[in-house]
Amino acid sequence: MSEIIDLKFPFDLKKDQREAVDEWINKKGKGSIIYSTGTGKTEIAFECARKIASLLLEQNPQIVFNILFLVPRIVLIEQNIKRLTKYGIKKEKIGVYYGEKKDIKEITFSTYQSIIKNFDLIKQSDMIILDEMHMVSETAKKLSRIFDVLQANPDKLILGLTATINEDDPRYSKIMNLIPPIKKYMIKEAVNDGRLSEPKIIFKPVKMNLEERKIYEETSNTIREISLKLKSSNPLVISKLLKTGRPRARLAKLWFESVYKRKKLLTETRSKLTESVNIVKNHPTEKIMIFSETIESIDKISEILEKNKIPSQVIHNKVKTKERQDILNVWGKNFFVLLSVHTLEIGFDIPSVGIAIIISNTKNIHQLVQRIGRVIRKTDEKIQSLIYVVYVDNTKDKDILTLVRTSLQTYDVKNPLKQNKISSYF
Repeated sequence: MSEIIDLKFPFDLKKDQREAVDEWINKKGKGSIIYSTGTGKTEIAFECARKIASLLLEQNPQIVFNILFLVPRIVLIEQNIKRLTKYGIKKEKIGVYYGEKKDIKEITFSTYQSIIKNFDLIKQSDMIILDEMHMVSETAKKLSRIFDVLQANPDKLILGLTATINEDDPRYSKIMNLIPPIKKYMIKEAVNDGRLSEPKIIFKPVKMNLEERKIYEETSNTIREISLKLKSSNPLVISKLLKTGRPRARLAKLWFESVYKRKKLLTETRSKLTESVNIVKNHPTEKIMIFSETIESIDKISEILEKNKIPSQVIHNKVKTKERQDILNVWGKNFFVLLSVHTLEIGFDIPSVGIAIIISNTKNIHQLVQRIGRVIRKTDEKIQSLIYVVYVDNTKDKDILTLVRTSLQTYDVKNPLKQNKISSYF
């Protein structure tokens, strides 16, 4: 008897979810699903495990079916265990492997960081589920060794889960070769099907002051000149030069320093912070998430909000887990504005929220999809979400407009002017 057999959902899986399960089994238990945030990837994974275990038990009633569920953060272990117990699996039947906890059972949860210290756990498992699999790229060399172990054990059943991944990016070639996508369900489809709330994208351009503009131009010129000397503007190429110890290494170091300085400037531009507060004022009694790249920028916004007598809370990686949860518990009661740096993008089930303000100039589409996914989850009370994108006009910051549209798959491939239910406003 395998413990996962006891899994029972208190709801029916959607048609696309059932199709994903069937397709994974048809592919002999090897493949990945690319499903938008909020559309039930985890439930698909649980059902894949339950169904394949049932099929194997029919062939051999004595079989023991071991499942290893790998996640990027410990908090995801806790959330998945809560889900499994809600779906009928007894808590004492679920094992965890991280830190000092080494409790291995038929269903075991672990983190990527923990598993690279004990690859035997992979070898001893029959099915491995890789949550947020895009985090195990080939640039993360220690983590990518997981795929070397999996390739050396071809008998393993493997399911990958992610909301977005660039299939053509060479950093993911191992993943794509080992577990190619078998089912996709992106934001555009989920919105059009009514699974996610309708996002309204509102672009808010702002301008720099004279001093900020001067710094921006100086750093941009430095970046441009060094790129010409190094004959590259690719960060991966330039990073390799840092290890050479030659004059080119000094140029590479200055290049990265200038890129960081410009990125920080764009994130913390005064008018961008002020515009964010103005947006907050237009929604005085609605829960709002503000996403940024730096602790300094959200601290500054928090200060401006405080001067305007608008209470807010800040969550970043220096805020302890229990404190984060305490903050989330009173969000919408004691305060309405929650400011975040990365921490809430992966790993926290947050209460329903319908408004996001994005002030960062991220180039990371995974990050952007996670942020947008936080606010477009559908509830009985919410059928539409507002996503404000505040950017500095006539700068590199404007690149985020294309990234937002790409992440939402706003435009129909055959008709770029058609926008379906997703719309944007300038």
